[in-house]
Amino acid sequence: MNFRTTRPAADEYGAYYDRYIQQIPAGHDPVQRLRAQQTELHGLFSGLSDEQARLRYAPGKWSIKETLVHIVDTERVFAYRALSIARGDQTPLPGFDQDAFTANSGADARPLADLLREYDAQRAATLALLESLPEAALQRRGTASDMPVSVRALCYMLPGHEAHHLQLWRERVWPLLS
Repeated sequence: MNFRTTRPAADEYGAYYDRYIQQIPAGHDPVQRLRAQQTELHGLFSGLSDEQARLRYAPGKWSIKETLVHIVDTERVFAYRALSIARGDQTPLPGFDQDAFTANSGADARPLADLLREYDAQRAATLALLESLPEAALQRRGTASDMPVSVRALCYMLPGHEAHHLQLWRERVWPLLS
């Protein structure tokens, strides 16, 4: 059995995260999905102006730039959780307030090119971490956001979270730009 390409069992993560886990097709390597998403995201953003990237598909919703920073911030949090648990730290890890993170990010004031460079830097760090983990580390479990979670589940949640937002952009945002 290839532990990396076998979806985590339901007891390896909180039910809330199932929507992210299910974004990765059975038998697919989530680390390879992260690599593909980087190319996919850059393709979506090519030719997008800073003004367009401040677009919100509805009042009170995050702009494209804010959502991109949210993806980066969430990747940082999930990667830290994977690192801590993979290294055997059993300290329960806190949740995070995604709305506060986004509201205080200053994303709309930053150039889109800057945000994409930050995304690329975080993705490189995430890939380096995940590719370094032995199978034994993928099986380790801990607690994050008051829920059980395995390192393997976090490996799936990382690309699954981004896939969730890519789908929302395609359905709700990109039609407004055409």
